[in-house]
Amino acid sequence: MKTFTDTAGREWTIELHTSAIKRIRSLTGVDPLADDGAGVVAKLIRDTVLLCDVVYAAVKPQADERGVGDEDFGRAMHGDPIGAATEALVDELVSFCPNPRDRAALGKAVAAMYDVMDKARDLVEARLDELTAPESIGGMATAALSGEPSTSVPASPESTRAP
Repeated sequence: MKTFTDTAGREWTIELHTSAIKRIRSLTGVDPLADDGAGVVAKLIRDTVLLCDVVYAAVKPQADERGVGDEDFGRAMHGDPIGAATEALVDELVSFCPNPRDRAALGKAVAAMYDVMDKARDLVEARLDELTAPESIGGMATAALSGEPSTSVPASPESTRAP
């Protein structure tokens, strides 16, 4: 069982078992077990709204007990709680796998996916740091005021490709 807290301060527990999987399939049309889980995880990470629908379906019995409807749940799902809910759901999905080899393979696939996402984010942040550094901005501003072309403007992707 994994927990997360929404922006309203409510703690939710995700526990995947066959009943929860059936409920998720029924309410969302998403099969968390399709493609050994890896394809579904990637899809949910790309589609935050679908992810929140799946999480709501997973915690629906708790939501019903608390009188929290889909709309109320969705309003309390933004920012850090989405990340925490994603982690909880993915960890539970990996733990759900009945075959140890499948569980290990899915765990590796998820870890690799997170690693690729982290590296991509690092590259974007580094490039943004380059573009927003004072010397880059100053050079572009000076060139703009002087009417001369700036040498700080990044090259087009076509000009940087190998022949």
